Amino acid sequence: MAHWLTRIGLCLAAAVAAPGLASPAQAAVTSPGSAPYLDITMPAPSLVDIAKATGQKTFTLAFVLADSTGCNPSWGGTIPLDDSRILGDIKAFQAMGGQVIVATGGAAGPYLEYTCGDANALAGAYRKILDTVGTNSLDVDVEATIPQDTVNAALKTIQAERGTSISYTMRVQGDDYGMDPYSVQVLQSAAAHGVDVLVNPMTMEFGTSQADWGDAVISAAQSSLGQLKQIWPGMSDADLKRHLGVTPMIGRNYNGKVFEQNDATQLVQWAGANHIGRLAFWSAGRDNGSCPGGGVSATCSSISQSQDEFTNIFHGFTG
Repeated sequence: MAHWLTRIGLCLAAAVAAPGLASPAQAAVTSPGSAPYLDITMPAPSLVDIAKATGQKTFTLAFVLADSTGCNPSWGGTIPLDDSRILGDIKAFQAMGGQVIVATGGAAGPYLEYTCGDANALAGAYRKILDTVGTNSLDVDVEATIPQDTVNAALKTIQAERGTSISYTMRVQGDDYGMDPYSVQVLQSAAAHGVDVLVNPMTMEFGTSQADWGDAVISAAQSSLGQLKQIWPGMSDADLKRHLGVTPMIGRNYNGKVFEQNDATQLVQWAGANHIGRLAFWSAGRDNGSCPGGGVSATCSSISQSQDEFTNIFHGFTG
């Protein structure tokens, strides 16, 4: 992204203005590449094990939610943010040179974005996440209604303080339409608040008339790119592409479609040719062939594949 350079500048400015907030351990993910999602609340696989097997250097950790006490970030809404197993795995991965993006939201609540009562409280929750995990990269996965102006005010605050790399992961309505109308509203609010965001459409579970699912995924990404042009009309086409991420669901999707290895290769080639900002997929914990022919599972892709095959394919994307 041209905004990759902007973010580097912001990080340097934040380091001068607020020493300690932008230390090397809290660097933002500021270069294009692959960042598969991993449900870090599950006991396996570990970040370290996948990194050793594949060389993958960046992961998106899902999901931080509010806990039963309210506006207090926790893994999955139940596991303390400083849980020794999770934090130990993260720190060991970072010691290997790895970087993590922490995702909030997701398919189930309670969302911090909804639970925290105002922008100051939400910004405080975001700071706690970044400081505890030791990162400066945040992903907000919007699959429910959020108070978007409050959320974007909080995101603007931490980005101004720290140069935080921020992405919004959004639902796709159709390959010929792009993101759903509500997602567009959230992004319009982000633009109005001056938040620099990478937009990451979830290219999964959407409607299509195309027989080839790989083609449909790319069409959905292209339609989403057209929507970004409407939201940020002053941005160049190249910069818009650098503000785009794409996240399919590997293997079997709930809509009956199957994202196969050849689809992944096709998407990586398209992403590289267009120099987009990020590729991800749901999820590294499903990147194995332990249940070929089965239904959709949280722990396998439901297709025949080798261990970590999609991680290795996506690892070939460097922007």
